Amino acid sequence: MKIKWYPGHMKKTKDLLKEQLKLVDVVWELIDARIPRSSKNPDIDGIIKGKPKIVILNKKDLADPHITEDWINYYKERGVLAIPMNSLEKSGVNQLVAESKIILEEKLKTRRAKGLKRIVIRAMIVGIPNVGKSSMINKFANKKSAKTGNKPGVTKGKQWVRLQKDLEMLDTPGILWPKLEDQQGALHLAFVGTIKDEIMDRETLALRLVETLLESYKPLLYERYQLEGFSYVEPLEVLDEIARKRGCILRGQEIDYLRVSDILLDEFRSGKIGKISLEAPIRDEVSGRDSHGSV
Repeated sequence: MKIKWYPGHMKKTKDLLKEQLKLVDVVWELIDARIPRSSKNPDIDGIIKGKPKIVILNKKDLADPHITEDWINYYKERGVLAIPMNSLEKSGVNQLVAESKIILEEKLKTRRAKGLKRIVIRAMIVGIPNVGKSSMINKFANKKSAKTGNKPGVTKGKQWVRLQKDLEMLDTPGILWPKLEDQQGALHLAFVGTIKDEIMDRETLALRLVETLLESYKPLLYERYQLEGFSYVEPLEVLDEIARKRGCILRGQEIDYLRVSDILLDEFRSGKIGKISLEAPIRDEVSGRDSHGSV
């Protein structure tokens, strides 16, 4: 299952980011706490060119908290602040604002010294599609400031949003990179719904998800679908049993794979199966370089 996706407006978004950087003081990079490696656009750091940055590990409520803590430490070791957040509950917002002010303390002092009466911090939020940017903005501003939707790429243009009297944020459309060369990473993006389901084979995707969960989160999978005592371990056999448990059966006792696949993917994405992280930071002891790995 070769996964490809690079909508045309992504290049325009990349150019937009470069143009608007001079207007902002700090960059907030939003990534998915379940897949921090795959949901990070590798082009972002090159685009922002040394601007102060804070990483937001969004959807922390869906991720394994122990692995999220590992990612926080991973970034800390590299001099980058990472803040876990659940944008739907506004958790982490106060810390994000406070830390942004600390990072920009010298710049703010300079502005005060110039006698500026109104000192406003301007932040730019960046991230790939469907990572939760619009939901975060709406919670932050206590109003529906940005369009939200289940389909990736719903934010089509830039917009300034006043979050507080001394804080403004530039929202930008989600941006992917030209080539998804890491197919494992692309698969993770598909699991969480970043890549449009319309271009995916959902049955194959669900089967691959079962395979992944059997490797790292088998107890959660078995508990959710009441598979205790189930002796088969092949992904297809497990998917078939889940279908039987959920009544996804067609005439002639055939499995309704489309229906059971929809159930599995939707329940994984909503956290009903449990708090699951698909990627954890690991250290390559042979080369001495740092890398990321699947759980």
